[in-house]
Amino acid sequence: MDQAAKPHHLIDSKSGFNRETKTFHSLRPSIHLPPQHIPLSAAEYAFSLRLLNSPWQHLDSLAFINSSTGQRVSFSEFISKTQTLASYLQSVIGLSKGDTAFVLSQNLVQVPILCFSLLSLGVVISPANPLNTDSEISRLIQQCNPVIAFSTSSSAHKLSNITTLRFKTILLDSPEFDSMTTSSPPIQKLDHVEVRQSDLAAIFYSSGTTGTVKGVMVTHRNLMANVAGAYATERKSPAVLLCAVPYFHMYGYSFILKSVALSECAVVMERFDLRKMVRAMEEFRVTHLALAPPLLVAMAKNDDVTGGCDLSSLEEVVCGGAPLGKDVISAFLARFPRVAILQGYGLTESTGGVFRTWGAVESVHWGAAGKLSAGFEAKIVNPDTGDALPPGKQGELWIKGPAIMKGYVGDPEATSTTLVADGWLRTGDLCYIDEEGFLYVVDRLKELIKCKGYQIPR
Repeated sequence: MDQAAKPHHLIDSKSGFNRETKTFHSLRPSIHLPPQHIPLSAAEYAFSLRLLNSPWQHLDSLAFINSSTGQRVSFSEFISKTQTLASYLQSVIGLSKGDTAFVLSQNLVQVPILCFSLLSLGVVISPANPLNTDSEISRLIQQCNPVIAFSTSSSAHKLSNITTLRFKTILLDSPEFDSMTTSSPPIQKLDHVEVRQSDLAAIFYSSGTTGTVKGVMVTHRNLMANVAGAYATERKSPAVLLCAVPYFHMYGYSFILKSVALSECAVVMERFDLRKMVRAMEEFRVTHLALAPPLLVAMAKNDDVTGGCDLSSLEEVVCGGAPLGKDVISAFLARFPRVAILQGYGLTESTGGVFRTWGAVESVHWGAAGKLSAGFEAKIVNPDTGDALPPGKQGELWIKGPAIMKGYVGDPEATSTTLVADGWLRTGDLCYIDEEGFLYVVDRLKELIKCKGYQIPR
């Protein structure tokens, strides 16, 4: 049921808590997703938002910058490369809707081009950490069953023993791949593929709430719901985003779609090094930075790295993956007093952020993971009784909304344990929501710890 259809007198105007249903509702501006029956890929949706909402839609602004080489890709080049690559993958390679592509790569400018091309073809993307061992990669491939792999010259050897691929592995950092994106005229006109919003778009890997690695099935509509919750702020020029989070992680991947939808310029770092990151922020006048807690801690405490650098362009830092300590926030703001720290909470299973702080006013709530994002509902459930709890009471966080995953690949038991009645997702996190609607994460219910923002079984 849409929040607009619910009796408003039952919903608290500060916390969003409905005292009748014991459910928290988002008080953010509503998101407007297209009707579910309309065929639409997540890539098409991101492009449509750019045309609808961007004040720079008619300008050929920069889409991506390689921080190491300085290579720049404008939006017109990005769109052209995406379409040309899609035509090549369809007509020459032979990829078709429903196929799965395994992507083993660090952050590269080529990755967004590849992702948008695959999404437009209805090909399922399955990105993985190139630092995984050969045996770990083999297990992931068994889960997602890909027909093709994309990798880099430094990681391709980890796929050499994989014999189940129908097509050869393509290197993203090779002249061959570059030619696939720049053929003029295109090899062949792209045949339109009807992609439904309910179709599988990607498989990401998560420890879930049990500690074992699972393939999280994300649909096009899941991705669309995540992008729909992103809002452009009024400014004189496009934002410049440096995403210091890997694209193979849902946290980083979501910024690929969001930066296009908001016409942001994304600065891409192949390897995350604090000194190089700070230099890139200074050189490219970065306004927004997305990172995990360890990098924010390093920025706050390493004066020999950040001292003397002109980071006056920086406006906001988005930090997710684990809560920040108040001492860390205090140290960071002492060094960068005009920068807002925006924290968030999300899961791979929720296609990214569920709670987030917006703007300078909300950022002063230190220790909070923000307020409920548009389109979501939440409950705090007593783990022992199953009763939903009011503001201020601790319990397991349950969430619901259009971005919730389809389920786990080949694991109906884990899916039924995590996705329960009426579409609610059990997070396994012990939390409470205060009287103003801010979420506070207290602990994990299961035997699971977090290291540098990643879930690891004990």
